Amino acid sequence: MNARALLLACLAWLGASASADEAPTGVRNDVTFSHYSKDSGSAELVRRLVTPLNAWRLQQHASASGIAIQDQPVDLTQERFALYVPAQMPPDGYALLVFVPPWDDAKVPADWTPVLDRHGMIFVTAARIGNDTSLLDRRDPVSLLAAINVMATYHVNPQRVYVAGLSGGSRVAQRLALGYTDLFHGVLLEAGSDPLGKTVPLPPASLLAQFQTGTRVVYLTGQRDTANLESDRVSRQSLREWCIEDIDTREMPWTGHVLAGPTALDRALTSLETHHPPDASKLDACRSRIAKALDGELDKVRASMEGGRSDDAKQQLDAIDQRYGGLAAPRSVELAARLQQATP
Repeated sequence: MNARALLLACLAWLGASASADEAPTGVRNDVTFSHYSKDSGSAELVRRLVTPLNAWRLQQHASASGIAIQDQPVDLTQERFALYVPAQMPPDGYALLVFVPPWDDAKVPADWTPVLDRHGMIFVTAARIGNDTSLLDRRDPVSLLAAINVMATYHVNPQRVYVAGLSGGSRVAQRLALGYTDLFHGVLLEAGSDPLGKTVPLPPASLLAQFQTGTRVVYLTGQRDTANLESDRVSRQSLREWCIEDIDTREMPWTGHVLAGPTALDRALTSLETHHPPDASKLDACRSRIAKALDGELDKVRASMEGGRSDDAKQQLDAIDQRYGGLAAPRSVELAARLQQATP
């Protein structure tokens, strides 16, 4: 077990604010939390969720403008959460599902609670993180703090921590699962998904490697939600291009763009907790293919720079940053810095 996994386990089992025996169960509304984490801080959010060149440019802009980036973008005293905690805790600790909604209300779906009971799963969601709110300033950090604080309060099995969402919230959940794969071990994408390496930036190489081997991805979309079924297809194709194979697809019959009912949720959660390790040789071959392609693209940038074609080099670097994200760092940032110095 690495140091981070050990820390998460200790956090989950020791409980910083209350023991599991004392912490309340059932539906809880207007819940407040108080624990912050480095993982919810601005620097870590940018490192994990923003492409390296955009992060580098953001830092340059802040320095040049004299802008101090806040350590924590969220003031927890102003945040409210809704929580459901089953009365019976499983022997190895609760599972945890962090839910990112498309709306601004923090609410526990009433017909989900019997399903959560069967899975021994805590549900947590937050207010004011709907589709119209900022990703890095609110939706991402508030959702992370929800997980961190529940794990500080209840006995949560760190291997059974998941993130989910609906519609636009599902797309946020996908970003969080990819960038925080050391926290979330599965993601339930309900009626909303994006392609990796296009809309969703790839994280640093170590996190992508962990996602490839340890994260379960379940798509859950209504049979009549044709637009999102097509988005799911494109998203799944992109996952396989990036060597991610632990995927399941579930359609809800006679259903459009709506929140899943209890039967569909039950089946999706069962699938979410059914992890399939990758084929090692297939994964190695896939990673080698990506590494070779990335090396070739970076070589083209160097050739453009050596030939004095600065504009071409910049366009090539931007394309690499969008497609390969954290996989290209630090080489992409080093080349961008050299290009900046050489440009009048």
